Amino acid sequence: MSVIELADQVWNGAGDANGIAGFNVTGGGVHEVAEGVGWRPGFGNVIPLRDGGELALFDTGNPTDAAKLHADVRAWSDEPLTRAVYSHGHIDHVFGVGPFDAEADAAGRARPTVFAHESVVDRFRRYVLTNGYNAVINQRQFRQPGLTWPAEYRHPDVTYRDSLTVNHGGLTLELFHAKGETDDATVCWIPERKVVCTGDLFIWVAPNAGNPQKVQRYPVEWAYALRRMAALGAEVMLPSHGVPIFGADRIRQALTETAEWLESLIEQTLEMLNAGARLDEIVHTVRAPAHLADRPYLQPRYDEPEFIVRNLWRRYGGWYDGNPANLKPAPDATVAAAVAGLAGGPGKLADAATAAVAGGDLRLAGHLAEMAVLAAPGDVGVHRVHAEVFGTRAKAEESLMARGIFTWAATESRRIADPTG
Repeated sequence: MSVIELADQVWNGAGDANGIAGFNVTGGGVHEVAEGVGWRPGFGNVIPLRDGGELALFDTGNPTDAAKLHADVRAWSDEPLTRAVYSHGHIDHVFGVGPFDAEADAAGRARPTVFAHESVVDRFRRYVLTNGYNAVINQRQFRQPGLTWPAEYRHPDVTYRDSLTVNHGGLTLELFHAKGETDDATVCWIPERKVVCTGDLFIWVAPNAGNPQKVQRYPVEWAYALRRMAALGAEVMLPSHGVPIFGADRIRQALTETAEWLESLIEQTLEMLNAGARLDEIVHTVRAPAHLADRPYLQPRYDEPEFIVRNLWRRYGGWYDGNPANLKPAPDATVAAAVAGLAGGPGKLADAATAAVAGGDLRLAGHLAEMAVLAAPGDVGVHRVHAEVFGTRAKAEESLMARGIFTWAATESRRIADPTG
Protein backbone atom coordinates (compact mmCIF):
# COMPACT_ATOMS: atom_id res chain seq x y z
CA MET A 1 0.00 0.00 0.00
CA SER A 2 1.37 3.43 -0.91
CA VAL A 3 1.48 6.34 1.51
CA ILE A 4 -1.19 8.17 -0.52
CA GLU A 5 -3.48 5.11 -0.45
CA LEU A 6 -2.95 4.72 3.27
CA ALA A 7 -3.61 8.40 3.91
CA ASP A 8 -6.82 8.24 1.87
CA GLN A 9 -7.98 5.15 3.75
CA VAL A 10 -7.38 6.78 7.11
CA TRP A 11 -9.08 10.01 6.02
CA ASN A 12 -12.19 8.05 5.09
CA GLY A 13 -12.28 6.28 8.44
CA ALA A 14 -11.32 2.85 7.10
CA GLY A 15 -7.79 2.85 8.50
CA ASP A 16 -6.18 3.18 11.89
CA ALA A 17 -6.56 6.91 12.48
CA ASN A 18 -4.53 6.96 15.70
CA GLY A 19 -1.35 6.78 13.66
CA ILE A 20 -0.32 3.16 14.18
CA ALA A 21 -1.25 2.61 10.54
CA GLY A 22 1.87 4.53 9.65
CA PHE A 23 3.99 1.53 10.60
CA ASN A 24 2.22 -0.68 8.07
CA VAL A 25 3.16 1.07 4.84
CA THR A 26 4.53 -1.49 2.42
CA GLY A 27 8.30 -1.37 2.39
CA GLY A 28 8.88 0.59 5.59
CA GLY A 29 11.70 3.11 5.76
CA VAL A 30 11.52 6.57 4.21
CA HIS A 31 8.78 7.37 1.67
CA GLU A 32 9.10 10.35 -0.64
CA VAL A 33 5.90 12.42 -0.40
CA ALA A 34 7.03 15.49 -2.36
CA GLU A 35 10.16 16.35 -4.31
CA GLY A 36 13.04 15.92 -1.87
CA VAL A 37 10.64 15.51 1.07
CA GLY A 38 10.51 12.16 2.88
CA TRP A 39 8.25 10.70 5.53
CA ARG A 40 9.62 8.08 7.88
CA PRO A 41 6.85 6.68 10.14
CA GLY A 42 7.55 5.66 13.70
CA PHE A 43 6.61 6.49 17.26
CA GLY A 44 7.48 10.05 16.43
CA ASN A 45 7.61 10.43 12.65
CA VAL A 46 10.72 11.92 11.07
CA ILE A 47 10.67 14.18 8.00
CA PRO A 48 13.94 14.02 5.99
CA LEU A 49 14.58 16.83 3.49
CA ARG A 50 17.23 16.70 0.77
CA ASP A 51 18.31 19.53 -1.52
CA GLY A 52 21.56 21.04 -2.72
CA GLY A 53 23.58 18.00 -1.76
CA GLU A 54 22.61 18.26 1.89
CA LEU A 55 20.15 16.54 4.19
CA ALA A 56 17.96 17.95 6.97
CA LEU A 57 15.56 16.34 9.43
CA PHE A 58 12.40 17.76 10.94
CA ASP A 59 12.10 15.80 14.20
CA THR A 60 14.52 13.02 15.00
CA GLY A 61 12.63 10.18 16.67
CA ASN A 62 12.68 8.37 19.99
CA PRO A 63 15.47 6.89 22.15
CA THR A 64 14.91 3.25 21.15
CA ASP A 65 14.88 3.92 17.41
CA ALA A 66 17.96 6.01 16.68
CA ALA A 67 20.03 3.31 14.98
CA LYS A 68 17.14 2.10 12.81
CA LEU A 69 16.25 5.67 11.89
CA HIS A 70 19.83 6.31 10.81
CA ALA A 71 19.81 3.19 8.63
CA ASP A 72 16.45 4.08 7.08
CA VAL A 73 17.52 7.64 6.28
CA ARG A 74 20.82 6.44 4.86
CA ALA A 75 18.95 4.01 2.57
CA TRP A 76 17.11 7.05 1.20
CA SER A 77 20.03 9.47 1.01
CA ASP A 78 23.80 9.38 1.58
CA GLU A 79 24.08 13.17 1.66
CA PRO A 80 25.56 14.68 4.82
CA LEU A 81 23.10 15.70 7.50
CA THR A 82 23.72 19.39 8.07
CA ARG A 83 20.55 20.49 9.88
CA ALA A 84 17.88 19.11 12.18
CA VAL A 85 14.83 20.75 13.73
CA TYR A 86 13.07 19.68 16.92
CA SER A 87 9.32 20.25 16.70
CA HIS A 88 9.39 20.33 20.53
CA GLY A 89 11.29 18.72 23.37
CA HIS A 90 9.33 15.50 24.04
CA ILE A 91 11.66 12.54 24.03
CA ASP A 92 10.05 10.82 21.03
CA HIS A 93 11.20 13.76 18.88
CA VAL A 94 14.75 14.56 20.00
CA PHE A 95 16.80 11.37 20.24
CA GLY A 96 17.86 10.52 16.69
CA VAL A 97 20.74 12.92 16.16
CA GLY A 98 23.38 10.83 17.94
CA PRO A 99 24.29 8.44 15.09
CA PHE A 100 24.53 11.38 12.68
CA ASP A 101 26.81 13.23 15.11
CA ALA A 102 28.99 10.13 15.32
CA GLU A 103 29.00 9.81 11.53
CA ALA A 104 30.13 13.43 11.18
CA ASP A 105 32.88 12.93 13.78
CA ALA A 106 34.15 9.86 11.94
CA ALA A 107 34.20 11.74 8.62
CA GLY A 108 35.92 14.78 10.14
CA ARG A 109 33.14 17.18 9.24
CA ALA A 110 30.97 19.47 11.31
CA ARG A 111 28.12 17.94 13.25
CA PRO A 112 24.61 18.86 12.13
CA THR A 113 23.20 22.11 13.49
CA VAL A 114 20.10 21.51 15.58
CA PHE A 115 17.42 24.22 15.65
CA ALA A 116 14.62 24.52 18.22
CA HIS A 117 12.51 26.99 20.12
CA GLU A 118 14.30 28.48 23.11
CA SER A 119 11.93 26.81 25.59
CA VAL A 120 13.21 23.37 24.57
CA VAL A 121 16.29 24.08 26.68
CA ASP A 122 14.10 24.81 29.71
CA ARG A 123 12.20 21.57 29.10
CA PHE A 124 15.40 19.54 29.13
CA ARG A 125 16.40 21.15 32.42
CA ARG A 126 13.00 20.36 33.91
CA TYR A 127 13.27 16.76 32.74
CA VAL A 128 16.53 16.40 34.63
CA LEU A 129 14.99 17.93 37.79
CA THR A 130 11.92 15.65 37.61
CA ASN A 131 13.53 12.55 36.17
CA GLY A 132 11.98 10.14 38.68
CA TYR A 133 8.52 11.63 38.40
CA ASN A 134 8.57 11.43 34.60
CA ALA A 135 9.58 7.78 34.80
CA VAL A 136 6.69 7.01 37.16
CA ILE A 137 3.97 8.82 35.23
CA ASN A 138 5.04 7.37 31.90
CA GLN A 139 5.15 3.87 33.37
CA ARG A 140 1.57 4.47 34.47
CA GLN A 141 0.36 6.16 31.30
CA PHE A 142 1.81 3.58 28.93
CA ARG A 143 1.55 0.62 31.35
CA GLN A 144 5.26 -0.17 31.13
CA PRO A 145 6.72 -1.07 34.54
CA GLY A 146 10.45 -0.44 34.66
CA LEU A 147 10.42 2.27 32.01
CA THR A 148 13.21 4.77 32.67
CA TRP A 149 13.47 8.43 31.74
CA PRO A 150 16.53 9.90 29.99
CA ALA A 151 18.83 12.15 31.97
CA GLU A 152 20.97 13.45 29.08
CA TYR A 153 19.81 15.32 25.98
CA ARG A 154 21.23 16.57 22.69
CA HIS A 155 20.68 20.29 23.15
CA PRO A 156 19.89 22.55 20.21
CA ASP A 157 22.73 24.60 18.74
CA VAL A 158 20.52 27.45 17.58
CA THR A 159 17.36 28.63 19.33
CA TYR A 160 14.80 31.26 18.40
CA ARG A 161 11.88 33.04 20.07
CA ASP A 162 9.15 33.88 17.52
CA SER A 163 10.26 32.82 14.06
CA LEU A 164 13.36 31.79 12.15
CA THR A 165 14.11 31.23 8.47
CA VAL A 166 16.58 28.45 7.68
CA ASN A 167 17.83 28.01 4.12
CA HIS A 168 18.53 24.43 3.11
CA GLY A 169 19.81 24.20 -0.45
CA GLY A 170 16.97 25.61 -2.53
CA LEU A 171 14.41 25.02 0.21
CA THR A 172 13.25 27.58 2.73
CA LEU A 173 12.36 26.25 6.15
CA GLU A 174 10.13 28.87 7.72
CA LEU A 175 9.99 28.02 11.42
CA PHE A 176 7.52 29.66 13.76
CA HIS A 177 6.70 29.17 17.40
CA ALA A 178 3.35 27.91 18.66
CA LYS A 179 1.91 26.76 21.95
CA GLY A 180 -0.35 23.74 22.20
CA GLU A 181 0.53 20.40 23.70
CA THR A 182 3.73 22.12 24.82
CA ASP A 183 5.07 25.64 25.24
CA ASP A 184 8.07 24.98 22.96
CA ALA A 185 6.49 23.88 19.68
CA THR A 186 7.88 24.68 16.23
CA VAL A 187 5.93 24.52 12.96
CA CYS A 188 7.88 24.23 9.72
CA TRP A 189 6.47 25.63 6.47
CA ILE A 190 8.32 24.80 3.23
CA PRO A 191 6.79 27.14 0.64
CA GLU A 192 8.66 25.70 -2.35
CA ARG A 193 6.97 22.34 -1.79
CA LYS A 194 3.77 23.63 -0.12
CA VAL A 195 4.51 21.27 2.79
CA VAL A 196 3.71 22.00 6.42
CA CYS A 197 5.25 19.95 9.24
CA THR A 198 3.02 20.25 12.30
CA GLY A 199 4.88 18.41 15.03
CA ASP A 200 2.30 17.40 17.66
CA LEU A 201 -0.11 20.23 16.88
CA PHE A 202 -2.01 17.69 14.78
CA ILE A 203 -1.75 14.01 15.76
CA TRP A 204 -4.79 12.21 14.25
CA VAL A 205 -6.60 12.09 17.60
CA ALA A 206 -8.35 14.73 19.70
CA PRO A 207 -5.74 17.30 20.82
CA ASN A 208 -3.59 16.27 23.75
CA ALA A 209 -4.57 19.41 25.63
CA GLY A 210 -5.47 18.02 29.04
CA ASN A 211 -3.10 15.21 30.01
CA PRO A 212 -3.84 14.71 33.74
CA GLN A 213 -0.26 13.84 34.71
CA LYS A 214 1.63 16.45 32.72
CA VAL A 215 2.36 20.16 32.93
CA GLN A 216 0.17 22.96 31.55
CA ARG A 217 -1.26 22.64 28.05
CA TYR A 218 -2.42 25.60 25.93
CA PRO A 219 -5.78 24.99 24.19
CA VAL A 220 -6.41 28.66 23.30
CA GLU A 221 -3.02 29.13 21.64
CA TRP A 222 -3.35 25.70 20.06
CA ALA A 223 -6.55 26.70 18.26
CA TYR A 224 -4.83 29.87 17.02
CA ALA A 225 -1.86 27.86 15.71
CA LEU A 226 -4.19 25.48 13.86
CA ARG A 227 -5.91 28.37 12.10
CA ARG A 228 -2.54 29.93 11.29
CA MET A 229 -1.41 26.69 9.65
CA ALA A 230 -4.72 26.37 7.80
CA ALA A 231 -4.11 29.76 6.17
CA LEU A 232 -0.77 28.70 4.66
CA GLY A 233 -2.33 26.86 1.72
CA ALA A 234 -0.35 23.66 2.26
CA GLU A 235 -0.89 20.77 -0.14
CA VAL A 236 0.93 18.19 1.99
CA MET A 237 0.69 18.07 5.79
CA LEU A 238 3.15 15.93 7.71
CA PRO A 239 2.26 15.44 11.39
CA SER A 240 4.80 13.95 13.77
CA HIS A 241 2.30 11.22 14.69
CA GLY A 242 0.01 9.55 12.19
CA VAL A 243 -0.15 9.55 8.41
CA PRO A 244 0.22 12.53 6.06
CA ILE A 245 -2.73 14.43 4.66
CA PHE A 246 -2.67 15.26 0.95
CA GLY A 247 -4.72 18.00 -0.67
CA ALA A 248 -5.30 21.61 0.33
CA ASP A 249 -9.01 21.13 1.03
CA ARG A 250 -8.50 18.19 3.36
CA ILE A 251 -5.68 19.93 5.19
CA ARG A 252 -7.73 23.07 5.69
CA GLN A 253 -10.71 21.03 6.91
CA ALA A 254 -8.67 18.98 9.38
CA LEU A 255 -6.97 22.04 10.86
CA THR A 256 -10.00 24.32 11.04
CA GLU A 257 -12.29 21.63 12.46
CA THR A 258 -9.74 20.73 15.11
CA ALA A 259 -9.54 24.43 16.00
CA GLU A 260 -13.34 24.61 16.13
CA TRP A 261 -13.46 21.54 18.41
CA LEU A 262 -11.02 23.15 20.84
CA GLU A 263 -12.71 26.54 20.67
CA SER A 264 -16.04 25.00 21.62
CA LEU A 265 -14.56 23.47 24.79
CA ILE A 266 -12.81 26.74 25.60
CA GLU A 267 -15.94 28.86 25.15
CA GLN A 268 -18.17 26.54 27.19
CA THR A 269 -15.63 26.27 30.01
CA LEU A 270 -14.91 29.99 30.26
CA GLU A 271 -18.61 30.86 30.13
CA MET A 272 -19.28 28.65 33.16
CA LEU A 273 -16.11 29.73 34.97
CA ASN A 274 -17.05 33.39 34.49
CA ALA A 275 -20.54 32.64 35.85
CA GLY A 276 -19.02 31.29 39.07
CA ALA A 277 -19.61 27.57 38.51
CA ARG A 278 -17.52 25.03 40.40
CA LEU A 279 -15.06 22.86 38.52
CA ASP A 280 -17.15 19.76 39.28
CA GLU A 281 -20.18 21.27 37.54
CA ILE A 282 -18.15 22.40 34.54
CA VAL A 283 -16.46 19.02 34.07
CA HIS A 284 -19.83 17.25 34.04
CA THR A 285 -21.52 19.79 31.77
CA VAL A 286 -19.12 20.72 28.96
CA ARG A 287 -19.28 18.51 25.88
CA ALA A 288 -17.35 18.38 22.62
CA PRO A 289 -19.33 19.55 19.57
CA ALA A 290 -21.59 16.72 18.41
CA HIS A 291 -21.39 17.57 14.71
CA LEU A 292 -17.65 16.73 14.73
CA ALA A 293 -17.99 13.47 16.64
CA ASP A 294 -17.42 11.26 13.59
CA ARG A 295 -14.15 12.86 12.45
CA PRO A 296 -11.32 10.31 12.46
CA TYR A 297 -8.87 12.97 13.66
CA LEU A 298 -11.00 14.04 16.65
CA GLN A 299 -11.54 10.74 18.45
CA PRO A 300 -10.64 10.82 22.19
CA ARG A 301 -8.23 7.89 22.00
CA TYR A 302 -5.37 9.56 23.81
CA ASP A 303 -6.70 12.59 25.69
CA GLU A 304 -10.36 13.50 26.19
CA PRO A 305 -12.58 16.58 26.60
CA GLU A 306 -13.08 16.50 30.36
CA PHE A 307 -9.33 16.49 30.91
CA ILE A 308 -9.04 19.54 28.65
CA VAL A 309 -11.72 21.27 30.74
CA ARG A 310 -9.66 20.62 33.87
CA ASN A 311 -6.56 21.99 32.16
CA LEU A 312 -8.43 25.14 31.18
CA TRP A 313 -9.55 25.55 34.79
CA ARG A 314 -5.94 25.15 35.96
CA ARG A 315 -4.83 27.78 33.44
CA TYR A 316 -7.49 30.38 34.22
CA GLY A 317 -8.95 29.45 37.61
CA GLY A 318 -6.05 28.17 39.68
CA TRP A 319 -6.01 24.97 41.72
CA TYR A 320 -8.97 25.68 44.02
CA ASP A 321 -11.98 23.87 42.54
CA GLY A 322 -14.73 25.84 44.25
CA ASN A 323 -15.49 23.22 46.92
CA PRO A 324 -14.54 24.79 50.28
CA ALA A 325 -13.91 21.35 51.79
CA ASN A 326 -11.08 20.93 49.30
CA LEU A 327 -9.31 24.19 50.17
CA LYS A 328 -7.66 22.71 53.29
CA PRO A 329 -8.83 19.10 53.22
CA ALA A 330 -8.34 16.29 55.71
CA PRO A 331 -6.06 13.50 54.48
CA ASP A 332 -7.82 11.16 52.06
CA ALA A 333 -7.26 8.22 54.40
CA THR A 334 -8.91 10.10 57.29
CA VAL A 335 -11.99 10.88 55.20
CA ALA A 336 -12.12 7.27 53.97
CA ALA A 337 -11.91 5.89 57.52
CA ALA A 338 -14.73 8.17 58.66
CA VAL A 339 -16.98 7.19 55.75
CA ALA A 340 -16.15 3.51 56.30
CA GLY A 341 -17.14 3.87 59.93
CA LEU A 342 -20.47 5.38 58.98
CA ALA A 343 -21.04 2.64 56.40
CA GLY A 344 -20.28 -0.20 58.79
CA GLY A 345 -16.69 -0.90 57.76
CA PRO A 346 -14.45 -0.95 54.66
CA GLY A 347 -16.13 -4.18 53.50
CA LYS A 348 -19.45 -2.35 53.24
CA LEU A 349 -17.83 0.27 51.04
CA ALA A 350 -16.37 -2.47 48.86
CA ASP A 351 -19.79 -4.10 48.60
CA ALA A 352 -21.30 -0.77 47.62
CA ALA A 353 -18.61 -0.36 44.95
CA THR A 354 -19.49 -3.77 43.52
CA ALA A 355 -23.17 -2.82 43.52
CA ALA A 356 -22.38 0.46 41.74
CA VAL A 357 -20.53 -1.46 39.01
CA ALA A 358 -23.53 -3.76 38.62
CA GLY A 359 -25.74 -0.69 38.35
CA GLY A 360 -23.54 0.85 35.66
CA ASP A 361 -22.20 3.76 37.74
CA LEU A 362 -18.49 3.21 37.33
CA ARG A 363 -17.56 6.69 38.49
CA LEU A 364 -19.28 6.20 41.85
CA ALA A 365 -17.82 2.71 42.08
CA GLY A 366 -14.33 4.21 41.74
CA HIS A 367 -14.87 6.56 44.69
CA LEU A 368 -16.23 3.80 46.92
CA ALA A 369 -13.51 1.30 46.05
CA GLU A 370 -10.74 3.84 46.59
CA MET A 371 -12.14 4.84 49.98
CA ALA A 372 -12.35 1.18 50.96
CA VAL A 373 -8.63 0.53 50.32
CA LEU A 374 -7.61 3.80 51.97
CA ALA A 375 -9.59 2.80 55.06
CA ALA A 376 -8.18 -0.75 55.06
CA PRO A 377 -4.91 -0.76 53.09
CA GLY A 378 -4.00 -4.28 54.17
CA ASP A 379 -7.38 -5.92 53.51
CA VAL A 380 -6.95 -8.46 50.72
CA GLY A 381 -10.67 -8.73 50.01
CA VAL A 382 -11.05 -4.99 49.68
CA HIS A 383 -8.12 -4.89 47.26
CA ARG A 384 -9.73 -7.61 45.15
CA VAL A 385 -12.81 -5.43 44.78
CA HIS A 386 -10.63 -2.39 44.06
CA ALA A 387 -8.83 -4.33 41.31
CA GLU A 388 -12.11 -5.46 39.79
CA VAL A 389 -13.60 -1.97 39.85
CA PHE A 390 -10.65 -0.27 38.20
CA GLY A 391 -10.08 -3.14 35.80
CA THR A 392 -13.69 -2.69 34.70
CA ARG A 393 -13.21 1.05 34.45
CA ALA A 394 -10.14 0.60 32.25
CA LYS A 395 -12.02 -1.65 29.83
CA ALA A 396 -14.78 0.95 29.52
CA GLU A 397 -12.44 3.82 28.61
CA GLU A 398 -11.41 4.92 25.14
CA SER A 399 -8.56 7.29 25.99
CA LEU A 400 -5.10 5.86 26.59
CA MET A 401 -4.61 8.15 29.59
CA ALA A 402 -7.68 6.96 31.47
CA ARG A 403 -6.98 3.32 30.61
CA GLY A 404 -3.39 3.66 31.78
CA ILE A 405 -4.25 5.17 35.16
CA PHE A 406 -7.13 2.80 35.88
CA THR A 407 -5.14 -0.25 34.79
CA TRP A 408 -2.24 0.79 37.02
CA ALA A 409 -4.59 1.18 40.01
CA ALA A 410 -6.05 -2.29 39.37
CA THR A 411 -2.59 -3.83 39.01
CA GLU A 412 -1.36 -2.35 42.31
CA SER A 413 -4.32 -3.87 44.15
CA ARG A 414 -3.87 -7.24 42.47
CA ARG A 415 -0.29 -7.35 43.75
CA ILE A 416 -1.59 -6.92 47.30
CA ALA A 417 -4.52 -9.29 46.88
CA ASP A 418 -2.39 -12.02 45.29
CA PRO A 419 1.34 -11.36 45.97
CA THR A 420 2.35 -14.70 44.43
CA GLY A 421 0.45 -13.68 41.35
